[in-house]
Amino acid sequence: MKIYHFPQGGLKLEDATVPPADTSTIAFLPTYALISLTQHPGKEALPLVDTGAFVQEGMLIGRGQGMGSANIHASIPGQVVKIVSWKLADGRTTQGVLIRLEGSFEKLGKKKDNYNWQGLSSFDLLRIISEKGIVEMEEPGKPFIDIIRDATGQSKKVTLVVRMIFDDPWLVADYVLAQERLDEILIGSAITSKASNASTIVFVISNDEIELAERITSRSKDLGIQVTVIITGSRYPQRNKRELETVLKQYQKNESIDLGSYCICNPATLAAVYDAVVQNKPILERYVAVGGGAIKHPQVLRVRIGTRIGDLISQCGGFLIQPKKIATGSPLKGMIIQDLDEPITKTTIAIVALTEEQIGGETMNDCTNCGECRSVCPVRLDPEYLYKLALLGRDSEALLHKAHSCHGCGCCEVVCPSRLPLSSTIRVSIKRGAQQAL
Repeated sequence: MKIYHFPQGGLKLEDATVPPADTSTIAFLPTYALISLTQHPGKEALPLVDTGAFVQEGMLIGRGQGMGSANIHASIPGQVVKIVSWKLADGRTTQGVLIRLEGSFEKLGKKKDNYNWQGLSSFDLLRIISEKGIVEMEEPGKPFIDIIRDATGQSKKVTLVVRMIFDDPWLVADYVLAQERLDEILIGSAITSKASNASTIVFVISNDEIELAERITSRSKDLGIQVTVIITGSRYPQRNKRELETVLKQYQKNESIDLGSYCICNPATLAAVYDAVVQNKPILERYVAVGGGAIKHPQVLRVRIGTRIGDLISQCGGFLIQPKKIATGSPLKGMIIQDLDEPITKTTIAIVALTEEQIGGETMNDCTNCGECRSVCPVRLDPEYLYKLALLGRDSEALLHKAHSCHGCGCCEVVCPSRLPLSSTIRVSIKRGAQQAL
């Protein structure tokens, strides 16, 4: 068995505070759901409902506005209490529709009628994917229709690439989903393959998940779906687009084949495609990992979109101790939240309540020139030098030393004994340098 991996740097990540990876638990239905109209990188969805209106489960309440924007649907039935606005963790301001739970559910607990998608054209499938608001189910939440169009616009030959690499422990929710909904993911891959006219479906899996790779091979044969499985290394950030494309190019060279352009997606997105096309259902819920050293009973929960983060923490027993920080997503690349009333969105993969011990306190020390950051950088940069240039405001010089190659994986920050914010500072410098060049 050949294992493909990127050539330099990276880390083997472990975290004992992640939830168990054995099963998911259905979260309590929210009494109030706050549905953000910005769950994607583009323009805020245009609100289609007003205060006092009654909505049904799955009803369209926000219409996407062009590239980068996606439709938004009600995750629960009920009455619109108000339209509110707040600042997102990334600095953008958004509106949200606050719905009070009332009435009966259209989807929950009802018998599921499966639609025969095989008779639909690629145009019809793309229309459904767009109408149901399917996005990349992690930050930044790029609309899946845009991802497909990007791939098909690059080359006549397209390969659908499914990232089943769990190099970050906080991807545990996607791992549990892959275990529980593997058939739906496989069928979702077949639907996406037809929608994008992909010639090949490739599942990329790390060598830590050989049993899952064997299940994919077996179930795909049972379902009559032809897939290729590629085994990679498990060092973080193997799942990142750049490192993933590195191993795909190695595979093409080794097998003397041409995969064309890549349409890269994750298992949660394909499960959402299945729900949209086969079940006629938009994204109403998602798997979310809730854990960290401050959480009493870490769990993977199946959560309705719009549920308060505080409600999920309560379902996990609340706090053992007062957390120092709470992040949405992995501690390496996630966003710090300021308010437990913030809602779950389509892109929320995890809620992590970190203790002071986990973050190592707030004290930073001077650089010791140890070189650890250079040894783990997967793109052969010198984070120490770029960091110092950034502090001096020499952003143009940093760009000349290939700072733009940094993709913010955070490996350098993990190993830095002085606890310097290397990666995040370099990323800020890149943005400043790009603005200065305009």
